[in-house]
Amino acid sequence: MKKQVVVIHGGDTFDTYEEWFEYLKKKPLNFERIKSPQGDWKDGLGEKLGSDFEMVFPQMPNKQNAKYAEWKIWFETIIPYLEPEVMLIGHSLGGIFIPKYLSENKFPKTIRATFLVAAPYDDKDSEYTLGDFALPSDVSGFERQGGKIFMYQSEDDPMVPFSDFLKYQKVLPAATFRTFKDRAHFDQKEFPEIVEDIKGAA
Repeated sequence: MKKQVVVIHGGDTFDTYEEWFEYLKKKPLNFERIKSPQGDWKDGLGEKLGSDFEMVFPQMPNKQNAKYAEWKIWFETIIPYLEPEVMLIGHSLGGIFIPKYLSENKFPKTIRATFLVAAPYDDKDSEYTLGDFALPSDVSGFERQGGKIFMYQSEDDPMVPFSDFLKYQKVLPAATFRTFKDRAHFDQKEFPEIVEDIKGAA
């Protein structure tokens, strides 16, 4: 049986519709970026892992103005299709969705490992809001259900403060933490470290 890997992408969230509207009006457009598909390491992950792995890439609702309640509903429609020993990956907003969900809900399948990339912890040190994605004060449910937990953060991330990574280190002492200096928000094409960790955890 193939080893399943579920990848939850990132997104943006806003406290009010007015904030979302202002963001749309002021967001600078990189026209060159939208002239061709912009893939990152997630797109090539299945090829790098090989035929022993089955990749699952759910497109979460309204990622540009994401609401946790909507993501929760959609995620739960996927759960019946998942096999025991599934592995979960969350990038950016997806990286806080997974620990929030597992902290607040009982997951019906065994999770072999969880990989969080550039995951926000809270929005106290950030210019971005997390809206209803904010973590509960107790994340022991995530620690208990998440299997082997790996976290990745770059010191030069322009979106998620490095202080958030340090906060995760305090509440998840048994997790594996990997620090980088020049990966920004991990939008690069290659991410060999996570490939190696997934294979090692499988």
